[in-house]
Amino acid sequence: MFVGRKKELKSLEKSYKKNTFQFPVIYGRRRVGKTTLIHEFCHGKKFIYFVAIQSTAKENLEILSSQILSALAPNAPKNPFPSFRDAINYVFRHAKKERLIFAIDEYPYLAKSDHAVSSVLQAAIDKHQADSTLFLILCGSSMSFMEKQVLGYESPLYGRRTAQYKLLPFDYLDCAEMLPAFNYEEKIILYSVTGGIPEYLARIDNSLSLRENVYTLFFDTSGRLFEEPINLLKQELKMPETYNAVITAIADGNRKLNEIATNVGIETSQCSKLLSTLIELGLVRKEYPVTETRSKKSLYHLDDWMFVFWYRFVLPELSRITVGLGEMVLDEILSEQLSSHTGLAFEECAKQYMWRLLAAKRLPVPIRKIGRWWGNNPKERREEEIDFIASAGNNAVFGECKWRNTQTGEDVLVDLIRKSELFPQFSNNHYFLFSKSGFTSTLQTAVSLRNNVTLIGLNDMFQI
Repeated sequence: MFVGRKKELKSLEKSYKKNTFQFPVIYGRRRVGKTTLIHEFCHGKKFIYFVAIQSTAKENLEILSSQILSALAPNAPKNPFPSFRDAINYVFRHAKKERLIFAIDEYPYLAKSDHAVSSVLQAAIDKHQADSTLFLILCGSSMSFMEKQVLGYESPLYGRRTAQYKLLPFDYLDCAEMLPAFNYEEKIILYSVTGGIPEYLARIDNSLSLRENVYTLFFDTSGRLFEEPINLLKQELKMPETYNAVITAIADGNRKLNEIATNVGIETSQCSKLLSTLIELGLVRKEYPVTETRSKKSLYHLDDWMFVFWYRFVLPELSRITVGLGEMVLDEILSEQLSSHTGLAFEECAKQYMWRLLAAKRLPVPIRKIGRWWGNNPKERREEEIDFIASAGNNAVFGECKWRNTQTGEDVLVDLIRKSELFPQFSNNHYFLFSKSGFTSTLQTAVSLRNNVTLIGLNDMFQI
């Protein structure tokens, strides 16, 4: 079942109908669903699909030649083309006769096996695009390579692409489409442990309980996600051990650059470079208070909820899990710690809900940015935090999120209004309260007397 990516698929279809040369670039981190999107788009169309491998140029050329000839000349001998230039020009010439999709997946592997292949593609595009109906797709998981060596100014392909799609993990609503058997609370929890990665969501068995699925994925030594973060680091990075130490430091609560560097035992300059790489991979984010563009208060967070879950709950318990005590570990987590983890992910879901409301033109005020805020309250001389502020100009929405088993009361609204007074630059304020367990009658009565407060329960979050 194909889920999500409706906007990207619609855009690709629109480009395909133009019946002219098109060159979209699709990229994103591993497991995010790039290949699935390409296959869904190619369904029912004439296409060549080639996956490059980490090997020699000779082997990649042999595989590419086989795919081209199987699609375009099935009865011809499957002898390899003499060169990538010959193979690519053959495809371009064929596309003058009929509409043809030519998708090269894991393009960074191909380009690294033959450094001239990007220049070969550039020459073919420049020569044939005017009278070719080829729909050329380059796809890759190496984010930095695709952004610098395909889309970047220094690339021979710079300026040739006709569209680009950076695929991100699913938000909680797209995740929910893959989890029909679970209730709303369970869907949020499963989002918080998979990070919205489609390949991980596809591993969830809707005939099993939430507990059974989490155990099977993480706490069984044969589980799909038991060693996934370590395997991803090994695939993407040259020094996985050092990067693992950096991620562990962040997961342990070290948020500032100097704290992370000290914890890992490296210089801050080296740590900064490592963090920049992890940010490029979509595993770490550098966060400022949302009302500030630059600040000494910047903090680093893991930007992948599966990584957060794994480094917090699986890595410290590898010994017990390995000797067969995974169920014991999971029961401890479910009874004591999972709620705090899901509560943080719930805040992210609330931000996603706000963007969805904006797209549906159902927000009371326009917003251009949204994020967490923390800082000093000079009047009361203490640190304050706000789960999110969404703003544009003098308009602001202040948000508070409560993932707990008791109803949210009027005291939460009063406190949020108090904290909003720290921002005199906003004169048109609205307040959104999100709650897993609903709201007290006292709060609902208070809200009924105001026109700038919105209460959002779990049911509301899934009814956009």
